[in-house]
Amino acid sequence: MKKQNKAKRLCALTLAAALVMPGIPAAAKDLGLNPDVKEATATTIKANDQVYALLDFDDERELENAQRGLITAPDSLVIKTETGKVAWSQDAYAFIDKDAPGSANPSLWRNTQLNHIYGLFEVVDGIYQVRGYDMSNITFIKGDTGWIVYDPLMTVECAQAAYELVKENIGDYPIKAILYSHSHVDHYGGVAGIVTEEQVAEEGILIIAPEGFEEHAVSENVYAGNAMARRASYQYGTLLEGGEKGSLCLGIGMSQSHGTTSYISPNTIIKRTGQRKVVDGVIMEFQLTPGTEAPAEMNTWFPQKKALWMAENCTGTLHNLYTLRGAEVRDGQAWANYLMETLKLYRDKVEVVFQAHNWPHWGNEEIVEYIINTASAYKFINDQTLLYLNEGYTSTEIANMIKLPEALEKNWYTRQYYGTVAHDAKAVYQKYMGWYDSNPIHLAELEPTERAKKFVDYLGDVDAVLEKAKEDFDKGEYQWVAEITNMLVYADPGNKDARYLCADALEQLGYQAESGTWRNSYLCAAQELRHGTNKDDSTRATTTGSMSITYHMTPEMTLQYLGIYTDSNKIADLSFTANIILPDSSYVLVVNNGVILYEEGSLHDEADTTWITNKDGLFAIAKNNKENIAKLVTQEGDKTLLDKLLEGNTVADQDIYFHIIEP
Repeated sequence: MKKQNKAKRLCALTLAAALVMPGIPAAAKDLGLNPDVKEATATTIKANDQVYALLDFDDERELENAQRGLITAPDSLVIKTETGKVAWSQDAYAFIDKDAPGSANPSLWRNTQLNHIYGLFEVVDGIYQVRGYDMSNITFIKGDTGWIVYDPLMTVECAQAAYELVKENIGDYPIKAILYSHSHVDHYGGVAGIVTEEQVAEEGILIIAPEGFEEHAVSENVYAGNAMARRASYQYGTLLEGGEKGSLCLGIGMSQSHGTTSYISPNTIIKRTGQRKVVDGVIMEFQLTPGTEAPAEMNTWFPQKKALWMAENCTGTLHNLYTLRGAEVRDGQAWANYLMETLKLYRDKVEVVFQAHNWPHWGNEEIVEYIINTASAYKFINDQTLLYLNEGYTSTEIANMIKLPEALEKNWYTRQYYGTVAHDAKAVYQKYMGWYDSNPIHLAELEPTERAKKFVDYLGDVDAVLEKAKEDFDKGEYQWVAEITNMLVYADPGNKDARYLCADALEQLGYQAESGTWRNSYLCAAQELRHGTNKDDSTRATTTGSMSITYHMTPEMTLQYLGIYTDSNKIADLSFTANIILPDSSYVLVVNNGVILYEEGSLHDEADTTWITNKDGLFAIAKNNKENIAKLVTQEGDKTLLDKLLEGNTVADQDIYFHIIEP
């Protein structure tokens, strides 16, 4: 009997040891994780309730501004493409007409209600805006005989619908000019819904834009277009349905439209501040503001109306110094300085400020305060970040430290609906210091998957980590839970519990976010963790859209595009020189170990090959369009070199649905 008891005790001890020994984990505990969308937790509801104590929800001045001047609005607004696809819908946000639920930051909910106010508005006599018909506003200025149109939205279908609303209610007059305030697609992509290229040529319609517009429209929307479009799907929430637990507004509009984008090149360039144009009796004076919200941007003063167009330099929200979809870092110092220059120029004259997003502001005193407070927000973020970085703090540390002064923080029009203070602080750090924090550990970090695998190897029992993470989730520590579970996902993408718990944590962070873009990013990531990378074409965000802008690329831009989409490693042993002869220019293309270089305006006496073509043929080479190359390109010398070069072309291989939240 004693031997049997001893044997039983030994067996029990052995089993217990096995349960805790590394590499022999106990059976996984059922944590009740699943791919369902969840309700807001008590922690999230409490966090959102605290917003009511921070902000004055009885202050309805922004609501009054958003409603002022409404002429008409349809009861229902759903805009469709020719194929029947919904390009834009305000009906999708009908749920917004009630108090904020626990799954939404009440400040963002309020901003969504204001952006849901749509229709045709009078800014002042002779200046009209259609708002809520796309992510941006379209403005119509009445001249002596026709219309001047400012920023014709993102997509053709939305611009057409807005134009019809104006014609029906104000008048059908010829288009005299189109103005692009800056080089982002939501401010020019709908131009073909207002005019055609043939009209522009035949009727002498001016297409006015700031200096550098086309260069930056191409570089931002084409050179990095594929990656930007994928990332934009998170920023703009194109994977999500509108709803209490889905997407709300972006802070600068409800969402991104899903129609057809277009492009017409400018034919009139504004080159200096103070430059004036008179179009159809309307005087316009321009202020260039490069490096603010866009690399090429301009404000416009309408002296006859005492009206000031602020483009996207003042938008009724804190904007991005670096956008989540990816773009050049903006200059907070320059942004603030240009706004102060605006006041220097027009402080004593202006009676109304209107812009490319959200709603106008009226009254000189209120406008001066509006511009100063907006400038102060960007200047504070810029200067405070530099102060902290000079004290030795890193980008992430600064992002967690920085906070707007209380008076600015409580301003409704400087709230973080689009950009955020933390993200903008990281942008300032990047602008001045780059990605490196001087800690040499970060010089050659392991790539994320390998790092995650080593992390999990050190952690040992993944199931135990998940149990601890679930405990922390129940405590409301969502950021940490998202970080540690995403590490587990990178180590093992098939670990469903890790994916579901990471998604649940991100979802709660989304419910708490005041920034519409942060909310979208959190909720899109949660969706893809639960259901895999979304590959539905209809949910792809718009940057280049129909790619019409690529046909306006200069030869230099096309050669740059060729270099970007050539994998030099695939043709590393290829070196040659080619003369490229176009009807009105020439280039020497130098391929050096697979790297593409070029010289403008010259020809090489001993080139290995010569390609005689036109702009379309050069574009066919960049796009690896074999059919058009055969039609449009005449080759002399070594005719094998072009085929060898195109062996490295990756245009057709680009993965437009690359992973973001998982390896």
